[in-house]
Amino acid sequence: MSGQVLADGGGVQVGEHLQWHVLGLTINADTVISTVIAAVIVIGFGLYLAAKATAKVPSGLQLTFETVTDQVERQVESNLGIRTAPFVVPLAIALFFFILISNWLAILPHAWEAYVRPPTADVNLTFALGLSVMILVWATGIRVQGKHYFRHFIEPYPILLPLNIIEELVKPITLSLRLFGNILAGTVMVGVIGLLPAAILWAPTSAWKLFDLFIGMLQALIFALLTIIYFAMATGGQGEEGAH
Repeated sequence: MSGQVLADGGGVQVGEHLQWHVLGLTINADTVISTVIAAVIVIGFGLYLAAKATAKVPSGLQLTFETVTDQVERQVESNLGIRTAPFVVPLAIALFFFILISNWLAILPHAWEAYVRPPTADVNLTFALGLSVMILVWATGIRVQGKHYFRHFIEPYPILLPLNIIEELVKPITLSLRLFGNILAGTVMVGVIGLLPAAILWAPTSAWKLFDLFIGMLQALIFALLTIIYFAMATGGQGEEGAH
């Protein structure tokens, strides 16, 4: 995907990446580098919390993690039951923090953009995330409901079978494009703002970076919540029954 946004006689390149060419394959190097950085931060954060966790006086980081975990557990318990799909809680939490850190890489200085930018602004990554989640959702639905899982394709009327199949197949696409579109728009705005005169550049840049933090957190939360909802739909409500 490529394009160009022009402003004030200058150009802001959209969808262009630093690339590696390996064995005939073209790899977006900036996406790989940024993804690795985000993953290392999340894993390091988890290992640090595991080493510093205490039942006495928890640190601010521990309180933040426990708050997020508690909210996710409540959502999973109320929608599908933790006992039915116990991996949904760590999956949703891992997705939330990984996407959050990935999105927040947008606050790095503009000079770093060639090598480090939000990897979620690359549709290749967001589609991989969306497809991976939906494959797990479909597999869990079949495991929990067996052959009855496929019954929802003909509900409420068998004539809706084609539409229900299409709706299921577009879920990974909408899940990925929602995240991709919002984060890409943020990177485009940063590029457009960068065309302003240097004397006033700091004000709109600072304001937009703060807004980017909010949008990045919101999109990470939406992705995690939709993941939970899709698992709930796939289990057909049997999760709550299995939890009691």
